[in-house]
Amino acid sequence: MAETAFVLGGGGVLGAYEVGMLRALDEAGIRPDLVVGTSVGALNGAVIAADPAEAVARLTGLWRSDVVRTAFAGSWVSRLSTLARTGTHLHPIGPLRAVLSRTVRVSRIEELAVPFQCVAASVERAAAHWFASGPLVDAVLASCAVPGLLPPVVIGGEHFYDGGLVHSIPIGRAVQLGAKRVFVLHVGRIERPLSPPRRFWEVGMVAFEIARRHRFAEDLATLPPGVEVHVLPSGVTEPLSPLRYRDVSQISACIERSYEASRGYLRNRAG
Repeated sequence: MAETAFVLGGGGVLGAYEVGMLRALDEAGIRPDLVVGTSVGALNGAVIAADPAEAVARLTGLWRSDVVRTAFAGSWVSRLSTLARTGTHLHPIGPLRAVLSRTVRVSRIEELAVPFQCVAASVERAAAHWFASGPLVDAVLASCAVPGLLPPVVIGGEHFYDGGLVHSIPIGRAVQLGAKRVFVLHVGRIERPLSPPRRFWEVGMVAFEIARRHRFAEDLATLPPGVEVHVLPSGVTEPLSPLRYRDVSQISACIERSYEASRGYLRNRAG
């Protein structure tokens, strides 16, 4: 049975916050028996599950070097060229595949050191699909395939998009798999207050955030007896701002901020 689970949510470049949370957990001597992730949390989670002892160093290096610059590289000209050619997305998926392949040197999910699952959204079935075995890189790419930015990933003739469409923070899955103590690593969105939109561009963002958050809130409200959940803090409380998915200027600050906040939390609440 999975006694301790790490659950990692989605959120693009904000996934750097999860690295700081992981560092705090590692220093506290807390390691997972199960890792569950969605979207960028699937990427981070796969690195953790491959080698928990080395995950902090690997993810810190990955985020501070090329995970965003490589996966989402290209000028506006090249991005618009890709969109004109494909009609559906701005970036090819090859660069992200290359980043994953050289970072996680494991071929199949069942070969990972720690049990791992990630989720993606099936286009044909309009449903969540959990990957618990099979090719690791394909599964993580499917979970990370943000609509409009990346193409859907085809596995077994089925098309998959970003897991955040169906499970933004899949705490319920970890509980279903038997976890009794759950640590939630997230990108800080759930801590940022929402307010009614005042501008046109804010309407879609607020609507998306409501959709992202409600299932997580319901999962927390319906936890079975005996399950202990720790939602680690990111250290961020300002209102949500427009997502600049290629902005890497604050990655180091994000890691440090969430590390300090989570370290303080673990000292006081989960020691």
